[in-house]
Amino acid sequence: MGQGRKTLSVGLDVHKESIAVAYAPEDRGAEVVARGAIGTRQTDSDTLIRRLESKRAPLVFGYEAGPCGDWLSRDLTGKGLACQVVAPSLIPRKVGDRVKTERRDAITRARLMRSGDLSAISLPGIEDETLRDLSRGRDDTMQDLTRSTRRLTSFLLRHDVRSESRANGNPAPLPCLSEVVCPTPPNQIVFQESARAVSDQQERLQPLERELHEAAQGSRLSPVVEAIQALRGVELTGAGIVLAALGDLPRFDTPRQLMSCLGLTPSEYSSGERRRQGGITPPWNNLHRSSTSNASPFSV
Repeated sequence: MGQGRKTLSVGLDVHKESIAVAYAPEDRGAEVVARGAIGTRQTDSDTLIRRLESKRAPLVFGYEAGPCGDWLSRDLTGKGLACQVVAPSLIPRKVGDRVKTERRDAITRARLMRSGDLSAISLPGIEDETLRDLSRGRDDTMQDLTRSTRRLTSFLLRHDVRSESRANGNPAPLPCLSEVVCPTPPNQIVFQESARAVSDQQERLQPLERELHEAAQGSRLSPVVEAIQALRGVELTGAGIVLAALGDLPRFDTPRQLMSCLGLTPSEYSSGERRRQGGITPPWNNLHRSSTSNASPFSV
């Protein structure tokens, strides 16, 4: 292969308002070049691509997964360019290196990409991400409903108004709420607003659950969703949440990797003759653990 066709590794440090850029030629002895920072608009990335393509080398982009999402990776791959998204926990770091800047991070990623020391992660497709957003939106609404219900029941308890409500996000109908009379008008306003908050969250929850069911049944993962529902205690909502969090199951080579992702692997810290085993490890996503925990009482 000629010198002009050697790969150019482009490291990016992506933020909300700017993207730091550095690139490294394929020759190990070549210096990594800091390109500076660009904006996050479409025109900014197009300008960067045109300038890098002028070097007449295949481009390979790489950046760290973060809160900015996968739009940049989709944009680059849509233009026929290679792009790797790497997990922050899998990026090698020097012990004692406590200097962190956008420029240094971009240079480090370009250098590690050139040496092949970065491991790309699997990104969800648009359909999978839609299912994930629905499951997270439902979970947020459930948490808001739980908090609103607890506030209302606590208020009623302080004023000795009894109810059959359960403070778990699924309240039973509160009896005779329209007949509740508080000691003072301000207390009455607080009660009415608390009851309205519970009603609003219940109304928000219904369309989210409906859309989640339709998305789970109409997605490419629908056969897996149906298979998971064969487990006792798992219904359509729980199956959709678990699949939205896990994504493509074939990306797990062994059951050990799947259990580690779910946080079901026991922790252990043993040395010499001393053996110490702890509880299960924290999951990378608490949503699927809460879903399976809610289903577990019905599986026995």
